[in-house]
Amino acid sequence: MDFFTVLFGFLPLLILAFIFRWVRQLKINSETQIKQNKEIISLLKNKG
Repeated sequence: MDFFTVLFGFLPLLILAFIFRWVRQLKINSETQIKQNKEIISLLKNKG
């Protein structure tokens, strides 16, 4: 019984850590995508 109490005690912390990691990864990916889009636009402008 004690093991499950500890497990359910740590569960919210694990979920929170996972959410923060996920949000951070989304932010990094978004910044990379914006950078790539700017490069693509720049290349398209230079081509034409």
